[in-house]
This record gives sequence, structure tokens and C-alpha cells, in this order.
Amino acid sequence: MTTLGIIGAGHIGSQVARAAVANGYEVVIANSRGPETLADLVEELGPRARAATAAEAGAAGDIVVVTVPFKAYASIPVEPLAGKVVIDTNNYYWERDGRVPALDEGRATVSGMLQEHLPESRVAKGFNHIRSAEITTDGRPAGDPDRRALATSSDFEDAAAVVTRLYDEFGFDTVNVGPLAESWRVERDQPAYVVPQTRDELVANLARAERPRSAA
Repeated sequence: MTTLGIIGAGHIGSQVARAAVANGYEVVIANSRGPETLADLVEELGPRARAATAAEAGAAGDIVVVTVPFKAYASIPVEPLAGKVVIDTNNYYWERDGRVPALDEGRATVSGMLQEHLPESRVAKGFNHIRSAEITTDGRPAGDPDRRALATSSDFEDAAAVVTRLYDEFGFDTVNVGPLAESWRVERDQPAYVVPQTRDELVANLARAERPRSAA
């Protein structure tokens, strides 16, 4: 049975945990306040879930989901995630995270910066452009003409494939944006961000994306 290590138990992390448990995964989940503060969530999730520290969740996960505020990405433990696929759900909100010129000017991407922090991991973007509640409510069977699509992006084919598999199990189609250098296309303020869209609509929205003018 595959174990999902989830570092971050906020809106997205808890919803990914619910969807994962519903699809037969084991879940080891952590937050910044300590495992004891996750007792209610773990009780809700049931016997396939347990709380742990971030390092323990990273070590336990066959796949690791990083879902912390972007400003905290450098606190993610490196060694326990080495050699693993890491799914990055993060978004940059300068109002919360402080200004990051490389992001403001289009010289970097959120997931690219996490990849630099985790050089021995294989980072893929996932679950960043869907409202958290919709992770467990908007899924539909494969082949449904109205099935919602979500994007992924990675420098590693196997990492993108892991996200694609999870999306499919959770009830979503996938559009692979390509390498992490292109992951800005589903970041904040872009046409594909947090709007329900089919595969064709997502492809069109990705094509309409524009980087900040100062990147020129």
C-alpha cells in the first residue's frame, strides 16, 4: 500500500489527505505545530492515517506532498525527501510571503525554487490551482465530458506521472505543462488559476498565460 507523506495540514493538505484515504492510500501528515494538534483530523481520517513531525512524514512517504506557505519552503527537511517524488502545491502570495523579486520579475517559479531546495528529490507541481474544498467534490469518472482538468509540471517524467495518477484517481484529467520553468502558467493571476475547466479549456488558458512585463 502506498503511503503519502503530507507536510502541511492546512486547507489543501487536509483535503488531499481525505481524497488519498478514500482512494486506499496510507497517510502520514504533519504541520508546524506538532502531531498532537492533528488529533481531530487523524480521527476523522481513520486508521489509515497518523500524525507525525515533518521529518517523519517525509521519511514515511513513498510520495511526499509539500503544502506549506511559500515563505516556509526553505524549512522543508531535505534528507528525508531525497530520492522521492515531491508534489508541490505552493503558491506565492506576496502579501503573506513577502516580496520575492525573482518571482515578481518572472525569473523563477515557486516549484523551481523548491526543486533547488530539494536537489535530490523530483519535484512536480500539483493541486495548486484548485480551491481546496473542490479537491474532494469536483472529481468525476474518466470519460465524463465535463471532467475537470488540472495541470502538472516537472523536470522528471516519473514525477509528472505520479501526479497524473493521483489526479485520475481523485477524478480529474491532467494537462502536463512541461518542465518546472513553465509552471508559472498555473500560478496566481494567470487564466488557468482556480477556475473549473475541462482539458481543452485548460490547454487554452495555459496558452493565454503571460509572464510579468518586467521579465522582458
